[in-house]
Amino acid sequence: MQFQAHIQISNSAVTKCGLVDLFKEASNVLLLDGNTSESDSFEWILAVGSVDEISVGTEKAFDKLQDFYDKHKEWVFGSLSYDLKNGLENLESSHSDRIQFPDLHFFIPKYLFVFKDNQLAIYHHESSAVFDLETLSRTSQETEIYFENSIKQRVEKQQYITDVNLIKEHIQRGDIYEMNYCQEFYAEKTNLNPFDTFTRLNTISKAPFSCYYKVGDKYLLSASPERYIKKVGNKVISQPIKGTRKRGIDLAEDERLKKELYEDQKERSENVMIVDLVRNDLSKIAKKNSVTVDELFGIYSFDQVHQMISTISCEVDEQTSLKEIFEATFPMGSMTGAPKISAMKLIEKFEKTKRGLYSGAVGYINPQGDFDFNVVIRSLQYNALNKYLSFMVGGAITIGSDAELEYQECLVKAKALFEVLDQKHAE
Repeated sequence: MQFQAHIQISNSAVTKCGLVDLFKEASNVLLLDGNTSESDSFEWILAVGSVDEISVGTEKAFDKLQDFYDKHKEWVFGSLSYDLKNGLENLESSHSDRIQFPDLHFFIPKYLFVFKDNQLAIYHHESSAVFDLETLSRTSQETEIYFENSIKQRVEKQQYITDVNLIKEHIQRGDIYEMNYCQEFYAEKTNLNPFDTFTRLNTISKAPFSCYYKVGDKYLLSASPERYIKKVGNKVISQPIKGTRKRGIDLAEDERLKKELYEDQKERSENVMIVDLVRNDLSKIAKKNSVTVDELFGIYSFDQVHQMISTISCEVDEQTSLKEIFEATFPMGSMTGAPKISAMKLIEKFEKTKRGLYSGAVGYINPQGDFDFNVVIRSLQYNALNKYLSFMVGGAITIGSDAELEYQECLVKAKALFEVLDQKHAE
């Protein structure tokens, strides 16, 4: 990929919107927006177009991704669906999927735009490429989000409560310790402007792992606060989220809620179970005695919620492949439960919707083999061909779970998604 130019940018938001609009007809578009978070490589990055791509099912998917990356050894962008689990273990996904993202999809972009410190770096794959710099100074246009359909629930509240209590029976019997149970909200035959909707969602949430992702006629609009996995050199980092509180109406209530979250024994129990699961996953590919819990029960505040986040890391040998890292850690424990395989079997039993890209991951691999992927949560998905809109929310069920409170936590997590569609919470 060739470097074209560095441009000084005075209005990042206008530039970002102008670029996405310019390439809105491209078959592959991925905007990763850190919303000025701690990323040391970019504040946002936009990959558009495709000079090569791979879209495969679950069978040996990570082998095929490894081969694709090894062939190019440069920037690769794309997604991993939750259902890749079926190629890793003796599992299945039999529920309906109306969004239909590929199980694994990655592409080499034709154009790459990297923004940091008011500088936009432009790269391209065509030596004769000419980029119209005037598009970067266009004025943004306010756009109304028209969404006329009402949101429906795949699982009614009473069924959700019944399911939670049945899951607790499995925990009581010792089948699992914890399970992430999710439910779908959806709308049919609906028209949506995907990027305008994402822009509004991103403004409301300002999450550190937000992304706008287009593959053909399928769209992901994500305000994810969670990192699945990151590799820098020989260090691998995972940051699972377990523990949620709403934001307060003022600073005093905010501080009370953060203290309450930090001291909540149920939330700590959920979090530490997943930390142990992630430690076990990383130990499969880590150098001896290198798995470390860098932070336990960290409380982080986002525009919509407070979250309890722990950080686990390890060191790997230089010869450790990205295939080996993904196969050891995917799907992420925060979205399954523990033990992982038993929890995934019960997820298939109790949930009513195929997860697909939800609770999967979106991210990039760079030319040095480093990578960073989010967890696809707090996200809208839209299929423009069949006009189906979907979002899922869930939480960890443990023996100490109260079904009513778990249901209310789902609504807290979905607050921004309802808000961006001008809908009220379902009850």
